[in-house]
Amino acid sequence: MNCRILCVALILFAVSGCSTLSFDVPKKTSHTILDVADTPAGQAMAAWESIHVKESGFYPLQGGMDALGVRLRLAEMAEKSIDLQYFLMKNDTAGAVIAQALLNAADRGVRIRFLLDDIFTSAPDRAFLLMDQHPNIEVRLFNPISRKGITGLNYLGDFKRANRRMHNKSFTVDNSLSVVGGRNIADEYFQLKKDSVFLDFDMLMIGPVVREVSASFDLYWNHERALPIEYVAQNKKGETLEEVRSGVSYKLEEIYAEVYSGALESELLQDLIANRRPLYAGNARVLVDKPDKVINDISPEQMHLANDLREVILSTEKELFIITPYYVPGDAGVDMLRQLEERGVRVVVVTNSLASNNHTAVHSAYSRYRKKVLAVGVEIYEARVNAARQIEGNEDGPDHLTMHTKVFLIDGRYLFFGSLNVDPRSIAINAEMGVLMDSAELVGGMTSFGEERLAAIFYKVKLNERNKLEWHGIIDGQPVVKTKEPDTSIFKRFSAWFQKIAPESQL
Repeated sequence: MNCRILCVALILFAVSGCSTLSFDVPKKTSHTILDVADTPAGQAMAAWESIHVKESGFYPLQGGMDALGVRLRLAEMAEKSIDLQYFLMKNDTAGAVIAQALLNAADRGVRIRFLLDDIFTSAPDRAFLLMDQHPNIEVRLFNPISRKGITGLNYLGDFKRANRRMHNKSFTVDNSLSVVGGRNIADEYFQLKKDSVFLDFDMLMIGPVVREVSASFDLYWNHERALPIEYVAQNKKGETLEEVRSGVSYKLEEIYAEVYSGALESELLQDLIANRRPLYAGNARVLVDKPDKVINDISPEQMHLANDLREVILSTEKELFIITPYYVPGDAGVDMLRQLEERGVRVVVVTNSLASNNHTAVHSAYSRYRKKVLAVGVEIYEARVNAARQIEGNEDGPDHLTMHTKVFLIDGRYLFFGSLNVDPRSIAINAEMGVLMDSAELVGGMTSFGEERLAAIFYKVKLNERNKLEWHGIIDGQPVVKTKEPDTSIFKRFSAWFQKIAPESQL
């Protein structure tokens, strides 16, 4: 007992000595560059709007290499500005390739504003400090943690603040073209990992909605919690960008060229470049939380995106598809689905299984609601972890599937996509963004898949006559029924059961 008290006392002492950051620092306010009519992106925007007036244009980016290739192509065509906002960036190939694309653009005189959330980014501060030395690049971290002492203890010592994160994701060129969706900057999101498939979704956009994305970016960029990188981290080695680039530029260019050439082989990217695939037209608006959400007390009034989306969902007349990697609806969410079902609306939830979920604790919380959701009449599909080769169409391909797609399909007409997960963290704690668009042509095609196609990649979860869960799927053309969490070990199931102790409000 004395030893336990001593350990607790030492932890409390360590936490009490944690460092915090001051957000009262000088920084320049800057805004989106509006004079872009003479840029290729601006000219594309003008040509689009001359025909479609108030409608925006869209093209879905479902393949990882397509999504990476489009970003690289946009960076390549940028002439005045690139504004990008992300939740995390990893120290891997995707991170290196995006960094090189930004440096190449900056060398041409393009202004780069890079806003990044701080907590889960594994790319080193050193890389961002070096990039920030470029006269045309400015890096800011949103709601960062002090680097003095032990960062992990600083996080714990300032947990109430540090727990609130910016989850937004956008990549905008010359205030004319933008990519918004669920992908972060890391290998798994762009099919650069060969051992797994990470299903995700982004949208390439042009038209009026892009200006709304830019306005949202400006709000976050100029917010008090967006700190210039030099106020957060220090260049302890005194390195200069020129010195480091001279030593690694050849290798970085080699990696960039290799990955970009692979992305250029994408049929979709080639078709988009050659205008062989027309964009889908539709009215759209950005739904976004205000950055003040992360500094105000948690309350329904601060959940702007969730409140706006709830109104849209409750207006559903016939059919609602909710596709989300992390699904923790809470009692209020179950009640909302009950209201829809009682009105005769078909509701389908597509999410991860225990085996495919990369956050076991989230699945543990979701499992509390699974029977309740099924009982009100909702259909549930869970990703089959070993369906990766089927999706890739390659028998020698990866054997592990994880779904990261965040999409709502409403009445075969409306589509919401963005960063929002259906869980307490996204709805209440973090700041989120997304786009709501109206296009029966696009959404109708996305919802035209039948139950047989779903069953080939996902398990349909059902309640049997004994109120027990069953997982129904089709494997190698044959129907199968599982009576335990599919494709999991005893240890995995025990871990999921044990992690039910995690506070649901934090998931």
